[in-house]
Amino acid sequence: MSTEAKPQVDCERYHTTLYVSDVNAAVDFYTNKLGFRLGFTWGDPPGMAGVNLGEVQIFLQEGTPIPEGCTLNFLVGDADQLCEFHRAGGVEVVTPPGDRPYGVRDYAVKDLYGHILGFGHYIYNVGPPVEIERVDVPVRLEKRLAALLQDLAEHKRMSLTSCLEEILLHTCEEFGDGVASPHTNRTLRYIQELKTKHGIDYDCHASYRFVERT
Repeated sequence: MSTEAKPQVDCERYHTTLYVSDVNAAVDFYTNKLGFRLGFTWGDPPGMAGVNLGEVQIFLQEGTPIPEGCTLNFLVGDADQLCEFHRAGGVEVVTPPGDRPYGVRDYAVKDLYGHILGFGHYIYNVGPPVEIERVDVPVRLEKRLAALLQDLAEHKRMSLTSCLEEILLHTCEEFGDGVASPHTNRTLRYIQELKTKHGIDYDCHASYRFVERT
């Protein structure tokens, strides 16, 4: 048994992929007969589709349906790190890590029973550029928070301006009973480290109570 430390893995959800001989017919059955709603189709004619039931999504992919085995795809924090761990443990990697055109860097392994397990993380900033015009605005920030934002921008390899724009855009997007977040779990852990580093000892609603020193 390996004595190497196991990596900390973030896994927020997984997508089940089912092989079907006709994607359009499968989508029709799942949406009209089973009560799913269409999430997306990929290709023309579609070779893959995603159908949603509440907050859960499964994939329907064109192929020969098989009576045994299935494919599961997991979204994790760092696919490359996890792949290294799998390889070190002798797991059979059937598809090496790679950047895919659907915006994910992923790879796949085979388990003892022939099931295929895919692991991947999202690739950000891969879409077409959006031309904008920036303007100067009079902004003053709490000193420690400004230092945290500067470190966060460097961590994400973004300018401070781009980092603030990203955060503002996400807070304008509804997600569940709150708002969306641009941060992965790994980044959120780093933010907690930065809060300690910069001595931020107030809560996330403290801005309502900020009074600038005179």
